[in-house]
Amino acid sequence: MPPAPAPTPSPAPPRYNVIGVGVSALTLASARDLVLGVRGQLRRGYICLGTAHGLTEARRDPELRRIYNASWLTTPDGMPLVWLGPHGVERVYGPDLMLAVCEAGRATGLRHSFIGGAPGVAEELKQKLTARFPGLEVVHTCSPPFRALDANELAALRAEIARARPDVIWIGLGTPKQEKFMAAHWRDFDAGVLIGVGAAFDFHSGRVPQAPRWMQRSGLEWLFRLGTEPRRLGWRYLTTNPLFVLRVLAQKCGLKKYPLN
Repeated sequence: MPPAPAPTPSPAPPRYNVIGVGVSALTLASARDLVLGVRGQLRRGYICLGTAHGLTEARRDPELRRIYNASWLTTPDGMPLVWLGPHGVERVYGPDLMLAVCEAGRATGLRHSFIGGAPGVAEELKQKLTARFPGLEVVHTCSPPFRALDANELAALRAEIARARPDVIWIGLGTPKQEKFMAAHWRDFDAGVLIGVGAAFDFHSGRVPQAPRWMQRSGLEWLFRLGTEPRRLGWRYLTTNPLFVLRVLAQKCGLKKYPLN
């Protein structure tokens, strides 16, 4: 039986300004449906997952800020971005988006590629998700080195993707590396959309535990992750979170303007 027709792509939703980054006003269901709509298309763009860490980095790095604002979607991945959005906005958390798209995409024959993680993680992720979602089509995996690809490596990756023709390429390289990779290369790949989901590779492959749902919903996931990976994440959270709060307060009080540029 042939796959069901893909949904017709919808226009990108409006955005709201959080310290100079336009965050897409989304729900998890609306983001999922937009991704499902790329089946059979080429070069729809890339999707960034907006977090307090990412937006704080974007204040330091104008190139990263431009990348977020030029994306097809920049989702409210962190709860603070949800709280700052208009009524009806929901958290579009990278690991949840991956599961929702993998589950629903089976009905339309959506094809997936996983690029990222430490050596072997992308293949482990494929095994875990195809077992969880029978019929899931994962047509390509790659765990690239933790450095910029040289010209030959990039050409080989383009050729692999051209042969596999995935609709969705999930990128797990961490912020800001994954955002810069997507912005630089989405036009080069024969694929529908690239989505930067960071730690989702480690979570869903089983290498790193996820925070309990109550911590995710209450905006305390950072505290759980700090406790599980203090060396790697301590400096990030203990400096990023207060700075993000101060900038948001300055924006809300009119003390500082953050134009979308």
